[in-house]
Amino acid sequence: MDNEPRAPLGRVIRLFRPYRRKLGAVGALIVLSSVVSLASPFLLREILDVALPNRDARLLSMLALGMIVIAVTTSVFDVLQTFISTTVGQRVMHDLRKSVYNHLQRMSLAFFTRTKTGEVQSRIANDIGAMQAVVTTTATSFISYLTSVIATIAAMVALDWRLTLISLGLLPVFVWISRKVGKERRRITTQRQIKMASMASMVQESLSISGILLGRTMGRTGTLTDRFAASSDDLADLEVRSSMAGRWRQSSIQIVMAAMPAVVYWAVGWTGAVSVGTLVAFTTLQTSMFRPSVQLLQLGVEVQSSMSLFGRIFEYLDLKVDIRPGDRVLDRVKGDVRFEDVDFSYGAGPTLTGIDVAVPPGTRLAIVGETGSGKTTLSYLLPRLYDVTSGRVTVDGVDVRDLTFESLAETVGVVSQETYLFHASVADNLRFANPDATDEELHAAARAARIHDHLMSLPEGYDTLVGERGYRFSGGEKQRLAIARTLLRNPPVLILDEATSSLDTQTERAVQEALDELAEGRTTLTIAHRLSTVRDADQIIVLDAGRIVERGTHDELLALGGHYAALVNRDELTLTATEAAG
Repeated sequence: MDNEPRAPLGRVIRLFRPYRRKLGAVGALIVLSSVVSLASPFLLREILDVALPNRDARLLSMLALGMIVIAVTTSVFDVLQTFISTTVGQRVMHDLRKSVYNHLQRMSLAFFTRTKTGEVQSRIANDIGAMQAVVTTTATSFISYLTSVIATIAAMVALDWRLTLISLGLLPVFVWISRKVGKERRRITTQRQIKMASMASMVQESLSISGILLGRTMGRTGTLTDRFAASSDDLADLEVRSSMAGRWRQSSIQIVMAAMPAVVYWAVGWTGAVSVGTLVAFTTLQTSMFRPSVQLLQLGVEVQSSMSLFGRIFEYLDLKVDIRPGDRVLDRVKGDVRFEDVDFSYGAGPTLTGIDVAVPPGTRLAIVGETGSGKTTLSYLLPRLYDVTSGRVTVDGVDVRDLTFESLAETVGVVSQETYLFHASVADNLRFANPDATDEELHAAARAARIHDHLMSLPEGYDTLVGERGYRFSGGEKQRLAIARTLLRNPPVLILDEATSSLDTQTERAVQEALDELAEGRTTLTIAHRLSTVRDADQIIVLDAGRIVERGTHDELLALGGHYAALVNRDELTLTATEAAG
């Protein structure tokens, strides 16, 4: 594939650099094991050529005991090197997972709006998981096989250089075949991982609670099952192709290597150049060389295949982080918020233009306008979910781009119209905002959000599991939990992005009273469709097509008889119609 992500081998090797001492110890154990194991063929030659013909029982016992000691020693070395190498491999896997997760945490919302959640999950789980065998065993296996091959060839030369040349004659051809197979495997592996990512996205979307509800109510469960089955069938075909890629060519290598001892027997039979003991010792070495040689060639194939996996991971690690943290920390925050000649664009065209507004400490700013006018986008700029295209946003005179993420998060709290709750208990969801919060603080925040009494009426109270995305609670209840969670952090600046949009009229009034009380002494930015919730705001700005077209208090804007007055009239008509229908 032309767009196949590439991974330089040097970059892969650098992943192991922090563990080079442990890898050095593994290498030493492997070399010792290989050198010690090479003594066995020479002991065997002495048994066949000396001890048995001369019926020397003492020598035979010593040689046999030596072979047993060698077997025990190499086994101990193998266990130790396997433990160390597996530990190193798992640490490298951990480092990769952590690096990718941390890097993605620093990406702006723009990345996640254009990337499927299942694709991200697949990169972290499937791609890194598929690399596990390669990462945990490749380095040590390569050293082990290469050391064994080199040491065995040296021993074979010591026994007879002519037979060694016969044995090694076809190795270059075998290497060429393995490289061809590796390239084919790499191409298929890329296709397989793309298909697995697609399946992960399909499962994540269709088997979530939202997906199940949509599929059932639309009568599309059969279609979704057929689509999944087709994708799974394609994946199965790719798995077979990956397993069988170059299988006949590799089998031919094994056949030729298995036949080589017969060639050596035939050559010695015609020439009589070596003794029986030397012949048996040589073919023993030859057989022991063939196994690591084949493994070394197959390892090369696996490494080439895994390069596509590393490429997909490095592709994420190389994504440009467009929102970088600053290094300043705000102390004793007053909450003086300013948007200074702010422009913003998602890329297709201007979304916000020339936004210039000051929100003095402890005051309430309401942002209203038609759907798509830029209200929510404006609220994204203060907590740096996106960065301004031009101009700046400041808190107490400090550009938010100069603040650390931690300081900005402690300063600005957000309750959005999209309420997200983890599949955990109510208490755990609330403590996500403040891990050290006491039970009393949880209860106080819940009371302020008018949700405490409902929670206490549940059989498990604050230990109640909220379910995936909070589906055990109604929309209004989830919204009040989100309000309580934000208030638990007690941020000096609060953004309410249609925070009461999911509440019925009665509950909305109760929550709004709590929010009004809690907004005292706190700088608050409120985005709302229901204009009844912003009548008492100290300042109201009206957005239209990303520009501020009106600003003032509720009474001042009504007197203008412009955009705001039209919005209020429409809002009142809608509310009247709703109450009449109720």
